[in-house]
Amino acid sequence: MSILDYYRKLLIIIALSFPLSCLAESGADQLFEAEDWGAAADAYALHIEAQPEDTVAWFRLAVSARQSERYALARTALDRAEQLEFSPVRISLERARLSVLAEDADGAVQELLSVAANGFTAVGLITTDPLLSTLSGNAAYDQLIAEMSRKAFPCEHDAAFSAFDFWLGDWDVHTADGTYAGSNRIESTEHGCVLIETWSSATGGTGMSVNYLDKVSGDWVQIWNDAAGSQINIRGGITDDGMLLVGTIHDVASGTTLPFRGLWTPLPDGRVRQFFEQILPDSEDWSPWFEGFYTKKPVD
Repeated sequence: MSILDYYRKLLIIIALSFPLSCLAESGADQLFEAEDWGAAADAYALHIEAQPEDTVAWFRLAVSARQSERYALARTALDRAEQLEFSPVRISLERARLSVLAEDADGAVQELLSVAANGFTAVGLITTDPLLSTLSGNAAYDQLIAEMSRKAFPCEHDAAFSAFDFWLGDWDVHTADGTYAGSNRIESTEHGCVLIETWSSATGGTGMSVNYLDKVSGDWVQIWNDAAGSQINIRGGITDDGMLLVGTIHDVASGTTLPFRGLWTPLPDGRVRQFFEQILPDSEDWSPWFEGFYTKKPVD
């Protein structure tokens, strides 16, 4: 036997020893990722003939069949995936998509209700789904999305988290005598759970703060740091005069820590007054630290 014949025989033995179902599964996965749905469905059907307990393959067959408009096959594959205890949430979401395609809005909503009942809160996966989002306008669907949103993003639906919203915006800041002090941007993030302050002073200084409602204590909290090493940690809440936060200011360079407080007051003309005070060493009285008046930047 020549060396060439030997290697040919060896390759045949290796090929015969490698299960055809594995080749089918590998090809099916590649086709699935490439969204070649019809070919993927055929490849998964071939694979599960040899590996009938492959739960993921059954589910992917259902998705591929649905995408290639082979709906009877999709439902059969989905039933089998469910029998093999595939993810109940993903099963229900896929059933809801099939119901939408069958123009069965009530059935689709029922599947989504079962998803919510299992503790699923990723409402964005539903509202951005090309099929499921078409249910918008259906009263039951809209109510479900509203309820899921309240659970998924509780800060947006709790009025206590909006107490400091009067400070939101892009602002020019001037001192009491009209001198330009800098610009400040206050943004709401994390679906209303946090306010982020980004400050740029007229002299080139920068700083930022994180502001949030501590739901355990009921206090509003501000934690400020700037490039010069000032660290402010204050907390409090709404008063008749505005948002009053009290705590300390620490200077990293000198190592000194002093009592500190800030008051933000919304003014009738739409501006916001920010007034900071501190207690100096060997003093018992509050001394002004900064007073600024915020004016909204013009909208381009």
